[in-house]
Amino acid sequence: MNLSTKQKQHLKGLAHHLKPVVLMGANGLTEAVLAEIEIALDHHELIKVKVVSEDRETKQLIIDAIIRETGAEKIQTIGKVLVLYRPSEQRRIEIPRK
Repeated sequence: MNLSTKQKQHLKGLAHHLKPVVLMGANGLTEAVLAEIEIALDHHELIKVKVVSEDRETKQLIIDAIIRETGAEKIQTIGKVLVLYRPSEQRRIEIPRK
């Protein structure tokens, strides 16, 4: 899934008011955390995930793993918050055409 800049901007606007639905604890990226992200993406399509890591490289590796494992599109990262989008079968969010 490749989103255009216009589509990402639209999704950023929709995500602005959202609170993180998945908070990663001290144990890092576990199977349980990935399962929660999957459930949240299936239900909401557009979510925020709080990635707790003091090291930038580790944080980036965790973000890359989340994207790889979920098949979601990274919309943006602000500090420790990652915004993800993955359309569900019901297509709850309408995004503009490219």
